[in-house]
Amino acid sequence: MSDRTTPLDQPTSVSIFLKFLRSAGGKTTHPLATTILLSMISTTRGTSFMWDASQGPAGGEELSLLPRAGWKDGSTATPSAPQRPSEGQAHFTSLPRERSHTWLLWRCLPKLGSSVWNPPKYPAIKDLMRPDPQLKWTVLALVLAQLLACWLVQGLAWRWLLFWAYVFGGCVNHSLTLAIHDISHNAAFGTNCAAYNRWFAIFANLPVGLPYAASFKKYHVDHHRYLGGDGLDVDVPTRLEGWLFCTPARKLLWLALQPFFYSLRPLCVNPKAVTRMEVLNTLVQLAANAAIFALWGLKPIVYLLASSFLGLGLHPISGHFVAEHYMFLKGHETYSYYGPLNWITFNVGYHVEHHDFPSIPGCNLPLVRKIAPEYYDHLPQHHSWVKVLWDFVFEDSLGPYARVKRVCKLAEDRL
Repeated sequence: MSDRTTPLDQPTSVSIFLKFLRSAGGKTTHPLATTILLSMISTTRGTSFMWDASQGPAGGEELSLLPRAGWKDGSTATPSAPQRPSEGQAHFTSLPRERSHTWLLWRCLPKLGSSVWNPPKYPAIKDLMRPDPQLKWTVLALVLAQLLACWLVQGLAWRWLLFWAYVFGGCVNHSLTLAIHDISHNAAFGTNCAAYNRWFAIFANLPVGLPYAASFKKYHVDHHRYLGGDGLDVDVPTRLEGWLFCTPARKLLWLALQPFFYSLRPLCVNPKAVTRMEVLNTLVQLAANAAIFALWGLKPIVYLLASSFLGLGLHPISGHFVAEHYMFLKGHETYSYYGPLNWITFNVGYHVEHHDFPSIPGCNLPLVRKIAPEYYDHLPQHHSWVKVLWDFVFEDSLGPYARVKRVCKLAEDRL
């Protein structure tokens, strides 16, 4: 481990487990053994980890250790009666670490060996960690649809251009940003073809109008690695946002301006050096915009930019921004939504499942819940993203402050 990794004291139980592995001829460097060791350590230190088989069954067994959402001990018992956060909340909720489904992982994933633990309860879950064969074709269809729309809007009046940018283009561009989210988890070509995924994300970015894909990849790994981490997870609003946008009218404005806050917040909260892929992303996007302008004029450019701004702002699909991690019920940090809008958002609504298994593409997340319903069906869930937006605006207990913040120590860069 690097010098920046949190030092962990080795408890007696870990020493016993190491001796047991050696006596059984096991390899203490095996990734699953590493997961068990860290989970045993976490039990004594209040720290929880998860297994992310990012390589998938066909790509090796490289593992990543990430914080997890859900129950600490895998219990399926119904929690105590949920409560709303305190009204007029004027600060973030502080929690030490995210609670974990570690036990669920041990039971679901293939065993290290019959001499070490019992057979897995749901071995089929690991088989879901594979690329989505339809993702690349869906993205291609969406990009071509927006190019066709660019050709069609040339003769439209401005009011109709903005109307179709909201009704049609907003849905397509928002869907493409969520495709980029899936691609950032290597869902298009698999981890063994990481470069293909990075370039395909840049291709999916073209109708968005602004370079986005490379920067999203750079910051999204921190969202999974340090969920709610103060100064690390740029998905969490700033204190200025929480203080300023605290009335219904201001919260409505904040929702409408989400694209700006999501773009600018990383530069203030956790600035990082510009990467080569970000430069290439920008150059490709500028070239595509220039080509569209040369072919069809200004209106298609305005249409694409308006589609992104309106579709990522005050739009029904944008309810997922609030639904995923805002604390609608006290003590519950991550929520799923199982409604019909998942059909056009690559199942981003299955968010608890996604944080449990980031390597499973969106198309397979419903199967996780189907395979292991006892771990998800009892959890609080949203039924309407429109209602999420309505409650967020008009409930005094909800606002930018309704997020969990925690202090996280930096992990290895190797994740």
